[in-house]
Amino acid sequence: MTTRLRLGRAALAALPLLALGLMLVAPLARLAWQGWSGEPEFGPTGDVSLWSVWQDDYLRWRVFWSLAQAGGTCVLALVLGLPVAWVLARFEFPLRRLVLRLLMLPFVVPTLVAALGVLALWGPHGVFSGWLGLSLQNTPWLLLYGNLFFNLCLVVRAGVDALNQVSARQVAAARSLGATPWRAFWRVEWPAIAPWLASSLCLVFLYCFAGFGLALVLGGQRYATVEVEIYSLVAHELKLAEASVLALWMILLTGGVALAYAALEKRLAAPMRTEPLPRQRPSGVWQWLALASGLAVLAFFCVAPMLAIVWRAGSAGSEAWAQVLDDETLGALWNTLRFSFMALVLATVLGVAHALAATRSVAWRAAAFLPFVVSPVTVAFGLLLLYPQWTASLPLLVAAYAMLAYPFVAKS
Repeated sequence: MTTRLRLGRAALAALPLLALGLMLVAPLARLAWQGWSGEPEFGPTGDVSLWSVWQDDYLRWRVFWSLAQAGGTCVLALVLGLPVAWVLARFEFPLRRLVLRLLMLPFVVPTLVAALGVLALWGPHGVFSGWLGLSLQNTPWLLLYGNLFFNLCLVVRAGVDALNQVSARQVAAARSLGATPWRAFWRVEWPAIAPWLASSLCLVFLYCFAGFGLALVLGGQRYATVEVEIYSLVAHELKLAEASVLALWMILLTGGVALAYAALEKRLAAPMRTEPLPRQRPSGVWQWLALASGLAVLAFFCVAPMLAIVWRAGSAGSEAWAQVLDDETLGALWNTLRFSFMALVLATVLGVAHALAATRSVAWRAAAFLPFVVSPVTVAFGLLLLYPQWTASLPLLVAAYAMLAYPFVAKS
């Protein structure tokens, strides 16, 4: 039986291992060779080395800004998300379950749709811009607001789950010893929830630092990130050597954050049995004000862009709605449904196989985080270099999406 189990585990590991090798490791190796050799491949280029990024003022600014906007988003998400998570975890109020169920909705909204919602609020002709007479176009705040729309829910969800793990007995013991609610939070609750929040902030940093769609639409030319620069170098200037060097530095910079996330997830994976604090109905003006403020934060950052899209669509004319039934639009919709369903099936197969194979292997479990380390633009660039004959083909598109999505299945 032991031999059969080992053979079965090896067979299960073979499928995701082959996928990781062909769709991630091999393209990254090709990308590394391109960046290290500095060869132009498809277009002319100057002298390129691994350190040329830090010798160029323009590229250095792109890297520093990418780090700054990702770090700034993490700070804002923590400052805004922790109080919201606390009121959702500690207070019982009508529609609380609905709020928790809809909390992750912004995270699954397509990137370009989210960008349109942000522009509908804060663009030159946006709703908030018209009311306040202030447009955020061509400012860094537009991208930061878009980042919070996507990622604030991650911190809030992690905070709610973490606060539900806090021991009611420890909090009661601290209060019985004379600790104020604020002191009990910092002495008892904060040490318990800090790893959960750190784990979510690692994901927020990775998504913001390696994000492409929002940075492309909301960042503009001045506040574009490294991912946008890599795309521009490949798609518009054919400077593949320079793009390869930038992509290599992206992998190195995100690799440390991804390793920290994997370590935190390993620590949090240990089951804990705790008696959570019972939720209470808000009493008094201050508690109701705290609840209203928390819900207002969610509404401002996570709900308002989606409502702006609905408002814009509702105010559109008949000609705009007629485009929905256009043959080209219907063809694009069919393509989206087709490759999304195929990628979903393949990601599910890979994720389940990886999870079953990793039940007793820490190293194999950590391998599930490899696609988190590399940004989609870098993956696409490596696939372009390694498989040029498969460019713009459905099998490569499905395989790439499945590779980037299956870690979520494996983790769950």
